[in-house]
Amino acid sequence: MAEMERKLQRTETKRASPARESDAALLARCAQLSARYLDRQALPASVRWVPPMRTRWASCTPADRTIRVSDRLQNVPAWVLDYVLVHELAHLRVAAHNAEFWELVRRYPKTERAIGYLEGLSAAAGWGISELDED
Repeated sequence: MAEMERKLQRTETKRASPARESDAALLARCAQLSARYLDRQALPASVRWVPPMRTRWASCTPADRTIRVSDRLQNVPAWVLDYVLVHELAHLRVAAHNAEFWELVRRYPKTERAIGYLEGLSAAAGWGISELDED
């Protein structure tokens, strides 16, 4: 059992995003994701890790183009963090969770998988987080 845990930890570390290292790394990753999935039309002024949010994984304030990401996500696989960042970047183009917004978010190919991962993580930890952000 201990060996399986060590292997799982090594695998998860390899899958973790380099963006977890600093706010600057988060901002750089957002630029990459915006270029890849959002036609470079969603660039934040700042992105930063914040202490755990009670009801959200991350949030965006389109008025000042800032994104805050819960530090609970620092150890999730890179593809999960990328989904969260794409979700928040999409808010820089569309504030509401409407069809246009979800069309942008779903350009990220692992959207549904990442949502399921986050739901499972929240349920397993008893955090009660069901949304990335609220309008």
